[in-house]
Amino acid sequence: MNIKNIIQIENEKIGSVELYSVYCDESCHLEKDKSNLMIMGAMYCDERYKKDIFDGVRNIKEKHGLSSWFEIKWTKVSMSRLNFYKELIDYIFDNKNLYFRVIIAHNKKTLNHKKYNNGSFDLWYYKMYYILLDGIIYPSNEYRIFIDIKDTNGGPKVRKLQDVLCNNIYDFKNDVIRDIKQINSKESEILQLADLIMGSVGYYNRNLMYRENAKKKLIEYILNNYNVKFDLTTARTEKKFNIFHWYPKEV
Repeated sequence: MNIKNIIQIENEKIGSVELYSVYCDESCHLEKDKSNLMIMGAMYCDERYKKDIFDGVRNIKEKHGLSSWFEIKWTKVSMSRLNFYKELIDYIFDNKNLYFRVIIAHNKKTLNHKKYNNGSFDLWYYKMYYILLDGIIYPSNEYRIFIDIKDTNGGPKVRKLQDVLCNNIYDFKNDVIRDIKQINSKESEILQLADLIMGSVGYYNRNLMYRENAKKKLIEYILNNYNVKFDLTTARTEKKFNIFHWYPKEV
């Protein structure tokens, strides 16, 4: 009997196992880009509420005169659509079935990969993804993980990530992590929302708030209206909006 069977038996009295859809995005994830940070974010919900969330976001798009297929992106935030993006922020925080976790990895350019990662930036990359998802995944539930397509080389990375996550929780038959696959962000409103929130957290932590623009105003709207702080790590038990700042052991 594997770990999932044992947990299912223990949980029979409190109901069935929940299936979560987890949508992941990343930025500044290349070894030699200009940023000293890497940002990874995951927005997730119970599978039962996914369609309602998709429909809710599409309704907001249409309310603001946009096509339901308009792609929400942090890079598109502008003064002319600021109210639209504010309403999306309200939707994220007011929806009790939608959750977000983000990891901000600091000092990317000065990491000692030779000492800690067998000389491999990719190994460190997987460690960060593991830290991101380890705060979400519990063996008592099931998960389908969707990762935004970044390039044509993502397939092997996705398979490696699934191996790392499954081996850590002895999920050798994929009972907990049912699958991990790449999707285009145009296919998922939840992945688009993840890009929006992750972009705001990254913008703040890259010290770009000196710029007077729509992005700064949207971040100020979040910080002034919701009880979050982009520069602090939250408690691990915080589920709605979880932030983790990772620092290397040495610089």
